[in-house]
Amino acid sequence: MEINALRKLAGREEVDYSFIVSALKEYTHPREKISAWLQSGKLVRVKKGLYVFGDTVALRPYSKEVLANLIYGPSAISLIYALYYYGLIPEKVNIITSITNKRIKSFATSVGDFQYYYLHPKKYAVGIELNSQMPHQSFLIANPEKALCDQIYITNRDYPLHHAKHLEQYLFHFLRIDENLLLKLRLTKLKEICAIYRDPKLLILYNYIKSRK
Repeated sequence: MEINALRKLAGREEVDYSFIVSALKEYTHPREKISAWLQSGKLVRVKKGLYVFGDTVALRPYSKEVLANLIYGPSAISLIYALYYYGLIPEKVNIITSITNKRIKSFATSVGDFQYYYLHPKKYAVGIELNSQMPHQSFLIANPEKALCDQIYITNRDYPLHHAKHLEQYLFHFLRIDENLLLKLRLTKLKEICAIYRDPKLLILYNYIKSRK
């Protein structure tokens, strides 16, 4: 089997070891075939058992969001990268940040850096959605409300958010969040998250957005 046939069979740019071995079941030594593709750059190793097709083979850019789900799971994109993905903040974020109900982990790979933050399973489950805008590149991501709540609850938990003035400083100067998009966040989703997270800072966020609607 040639690598282009494998790409056509896969239907996507991100593939794992078990899929490749299954496709090469007629080969006595499939690992040698995989090694040759890796050496030629036709296949690129992301981490053990996970690959993307090289530039000469790929039919479209691979998805870092899909890879984030595959590298370590169960996981869903959230926090600062999700805020960037939704256009809530202006700066580009290079590290793909995700939440998981497993241990904290980080991965430095050939295609980028991936960071995973722990959330209790009950908190992890709320507000996760399947993004399927691109065919064959679906991935799990926190909705905008959860992404912001996770950013406050996990990575910026020591930031002083005791009242609305502190919150405005945090949102518009620290995060540089888009005010118009902030006010489009859904109160029903925020309320659901607040009920499960039980964090006073998130309640301040909910009440602030509610007062501005």
